[in-house]
Amino acid sequence: MKMENREKIILDLCGGTGAWSQPYKDAGYDVRIITTPEFNVKTYHPPENVYGILAAPPCTMFSMARTVAKTPRDLKGAMGAVYGCLRIIWEAQYNGSRLKFWALENPKARLRWFLGKPPLTFQPFEFGDPHSKRTDIWGNFNTDLKRNPIELNKEQRKQSQLNSRELPPLPSGYELPPDMTKRGAQRSITPQGFAKAFFNANK
Repeated sequence: MKMENREKIILDLCGGTGAWSQPYKDAGYDVRIITTPEFNVKTYHPPENVYGILAAPPCTMFSMARTVAKTPRDLKGAMGAVYGCLRIIWEAQYNGSRLKFWALENPKARLRWFLGKPPLTFQPFEFGDPHSKRTDIWGNFNTDLKRNPIELNKEQRKQSQLNSRELPPLPSGYELPPDMTKRGAQRSITPQGFAKAFFNANK
């Protein structure tokens, strides 16, 4: 018997604003955003019959641009959230119910040291979003995403390089985690073009 969308549970781990899972929510899926301060991926246990999992653990410690930060790089600490996401993905499948898909996202940087080369790396402009930010996706999912590439103009390329582009607004009612700045939360929002392309390929 075919499942209705409302029966398909999507976990959005470290989901923040929920931008990556928004297309699933719009299509009527049972989307559950597992993010601080309400939830912690290090202690969360998934329900039964999860359909798909999206994960976007914090990237600040893995970033190649982290050269003048006030606190030293803590890769071991940062891997705690990554492990928490992977544990949930594994736990969801221990009972034999195979996930339709799972995917873990991070900007291309030092997380590759731990997870290796991902099956997909994309640029936002490949899906119609006017900026660049090379991003890795690991997991078990359909990588055949339909692209809608645009060419960045000189100003857009410069803004991307200097991290000075106009950022999308945070959703109404969004509660900023205590360890994140407003600009950091805005920068972490998944590009809409990519989110829709991923959904269309992984329903």
